[in-house]
Amino acid sequence: MVGLYWEEWEIGAEFITAGRTVTEADIVHFAGISGDYNPLHINDEHCKKTQFGERIAHGPLVYSIATGQVFQLHLYDDTLIAFLGFDSLKFTKPVLIGDTIHARLTVLETRETSKPDRGIMKRKFEVLNQHGDVVQDGVQVFMLKKKPEAA
Repeated sequence: MVGLYWEEWEIGAEFITAGRTVTEADIVHFAGISGDYNPLHINDEHCKKTQFGERIAHGPLVYSIATGQVFQLHLYDDTLIAFLGFDSLKFTKPVLIGDTIHARLTVLETRETSKPDRGIMKRKFEVLNQHGDVVQDGVQVFMLKKKPEAA
């Protein structure tokens, strides 16, 4: 399967992933992998005294899960050259154990590069919970292959 070439990313196009529930195991494993043992993520008793009232998922964990959801859409198979970074990324609401999240992508801009075989695509990246609340919001920039010229 081949993903979308640069020319196929239309400004305003929207893509939505399937949902996935964030579990306690996700949070525990991410803390172990990342070394981020902040009490907001791993200490029930501490969290009962916070504005959240319970443990919350790490922001980078939520982003990682959403990135995996996007990957499953196969939009970049054999067409992605590089993820160039973020223009912005905000964590706007907490994600709790048991929340179900999905990602929504909206193409904002495409532009040529100095090389004829590639282009740049900028997109809005949002993660939403089961209530439709945006919990993460950002703008990402990618370098993509252009369609190969016919031989």
